[in-house]
Amino acid sequence: MEEQSRTSNNNYKKLRNVVIFRFFLLIIIFGLMFFLPAGTIQYWQAWIFCGILFIPMIFVLIYLLKNNPELLERRMKMKEKEKPQKLIIKLSMLVFITAFIIPGLDYRLNWSDAPLTVIIIADVIIFLGYLLFFFVLKENSYASRIIEVENDQIVISTGPYAIIRHPMYLAVLLIYVFSPLALGSYWAMLAIFPLPILIVFRIINEEKVLIKKLPGYKVYTQRVKYRLIPFIW
Repeated sequence: MEEQSRTSNNNYKKLRNVVIFRFFLLIIIFGLMFFLPAGTIQYWQAWIFCGILFIPMIFVLIYLLKNNPELLERRMKMKEKEKPQKLIIKLSMLVFITAFIIPGLDYRLNWSDAPLTVIIIADVIIFLGYLLFFFVLKENSYASRIIEVENDQIVISTGPYAIIRHPMYLAVLLIYVFSPLALGSYWAMLAIFPLPILIVFRIINEEKVLIKKLPGYKVYTQRVKYRLIPFIW
């Protein structure tokens, strides 16, 4: 029993260290993508965006470390097992990098003139998207970053899952589709445009896997009609 407790404690510390490392690494990466192209640290839209993104993230990570480390461990997985998903992830990364580098260049070269109202509305939508993301994590402990089905996994049909089948992807869209506007760039909207298309393909492939491997998921798809947006798709 003592050995199991020691092993569990060591695993927890390892997970905590990985989470802390990736959190600060993400801050550095975002900072480089925003402020280097902008050529200044006075890019205020980027500071506000980072605050909206990273401050709530701190509380979510602390909550998960305390209440659901197993879910957080699932969220740390990065390597996709399904071949179609590997391609989608690579293309998504290209979209993200491009869409987050352009705003800094836009700020430096004054390509866009996004009014303060548009920026504030985009920031509010991003925050609401992050709230939805957190509610999804609270509802679904199997919400891994990669497409996989575990042996003891069950179909989640409560909370936001009672309305749409993939509420996490809706949260992702709210956060990232409005990111260029929050960063004050109209031109970056062109770069982020492929993201919804990639998410649609990801959902289609993911559902094939879930119908095949997760008992009860096919019945769930018949009960909850819409995948991503109520009354649309």
